[in-house]
Amino acid sequence: MNDTFFLAPEQQEKTRIGRGLSWFSSPPLPPDLQDEALRRVQWFSTAMLIVGITSLTLSFFIPFLPLGPPTLLIALHVPLLAFSLGLSVAAHWKLLTTPVILALALVYKIAGAAVFAALTNARPWPVEAQLLGWSPVAVWAMVFPLIVPSSTRRTIRTSLLALAMDPLAVWLYVRFGVIPAPPSTLLIQRFIPHGIALFLSVVVARMIYRLGSKLSAARELGSYHLVERLGSGGMGEVWRASHRMLARPAAVKLIRLGVTRGDEVMRAAVQKRFEREAQATAALRSPHTIGIFDFGIARDGSFYYVMELLDGLDLDSLVKLDGPQPPERVVHLLRQACHSLHEAHLAGLVHRDIKPANLFVCHYGADVDFVKVLDFGLVAEQVKNPEATALTGQHTITGTPAYMAPEMARGTEPIDGRADLYALGCVAYWLLTGQLVFPADTVIGMLMGHLTEAPKPPSTRSGRPVPPALEELILTCLEKDPELRPRSARELSDRLAALNLEAAWTERRAAEWWEEIEPARRARPAEVPPITA
Repeated sequence: MNDTFFLAPEQQEKTRIGRGLSWFSSPPLPPDLQDEALRRVQWFSTAMLIVGITSLTLSFFIPFLPLGPPTLLIALHVPLLAFSLGLSVAAHWKLLTTPVILALALVYKIAGAAVFAALTNARPWPVEAQLLGWSPVAVWAMVFPLIVPSSTRRTIRTSLLALAMDPLAVWLYVRFGVIPAPPSTLLIQRFIPHGIALFLSVVVARMIYRLGSKLSAARELGSYHLVERLGSGGMGEVWRASHRMLARPAAVKLIRLGVTRGDEVMRAAVQKRFEREAQATAALRSPHTIGIFDFGIARDGSFYYVMELLDGLDLDSLVKLDGPQPPERVVHLLRQACHSLHEAHLAGLVHRDIKPANLFVCHYGADVDFVKVLDFGLVAEQVKNPEATALTGQHTITGTPAYMAPEMARGTEPIDGRADLYALGCVAYWLLTGQLVFPADTVIGMLMGHLTEAPKPPSTRSGRPVPPALEELILTCLEKDPELRPRSARELSDRLAALNLEAAWTERRAAEWWEEIEPARRARPAEVPPITA
């Protein structure tokens, strides 16, 4: 049975078009290079549409212009103008798949050459003007590979067909008595540039296509192919990726270890740290911890790991987009983060960089407002050992100052999971108020706030009421002495659940919020948290 039977009618039509154009298609380039070629096709076909309309209009007002006989001009221009318009519209609105549009552009290359050949050869050649001259067809065939990158074989095929339109038009015009037969010497002089144009078009196409193929090969990471860069920062990039055989989308975190080139000790430490992050995160099974599919070393020595691709936004963007959140939703989000941290702490791991940008709320299957804890890049063992010290450095400060526990700011004592609970208290403060616990103009000022100042109650800085019990629990998380904080993430989650707030954050409320905020979220540029450095 034909496989297209199972496709929607419009998909069947696109499939038939694609099969019909298979002679003009080439092995695919990376999607972003295809999109760039698509943009060039759109602008080029639009420019040709404008030029065609202009030349057709001038032919009526300036009859002596060498544009060909008026009747022939109209007969040839109208189909080419229609082709130009259709190609421009299809490229702009993506009415067909990108490979099909690029294949149609190669058909356009041959059709345009046929029109130019028919127009420029419809009159007898002036001998004095043709010596060492380049016909429009030769120029068209030579320039076109810059518009649409194609393989060498396809370029030779299409360029030969395009260049053949000149001698074909001359033969037909001579055969039907439109023009006298040109001298053989003039024919040779006329068509020598065609050979040069064919050679140059193949050279240009080969160079462009090889660059694209090399880029495509460089984006192969194991079974994954990098599709689109989502963001960058710190030491690396985050890419949308596809698996060769699975339909499951993924995100690839690519760490450019070249930033430490020249310092092999530091390079090895960075690589070791991100290997540890991938291994530590992959070992965790909480549904609220970002899932790791794979990790390894790329061809250029960069370290990468593949994680699930999430549809949502981080808590930093959430507050910037929608303002301070209702207390019941804050409790709902915090308890999910506690679920992830509790498992990590039981495994002897401390996240050390809990902050709004590393807590992602998303659609997850049928659930909405589902929290994922991201970026275990600074994960450390709770029990201090020589290897952990070597990787993070003694007496160093690691983490984000705005959410850093006092014991981390001092950098002189071992830390445990209660440092993450302090940071989670800072996150709760941000969600309720839209402000940092200790705002300051400098990092030192911010750290001194964590070390020495008492935090102001969230109710004094929030635009909405904060339940006293929730405020008290947040301030308990922000105690300078770890012994005064909740003893574990599980205990914090239980205390949050026991608050008995007047309102509840239900699935229906969450779904309504997402439905209301979706247009604004889609309109925002993609934001990816920077790689922790």
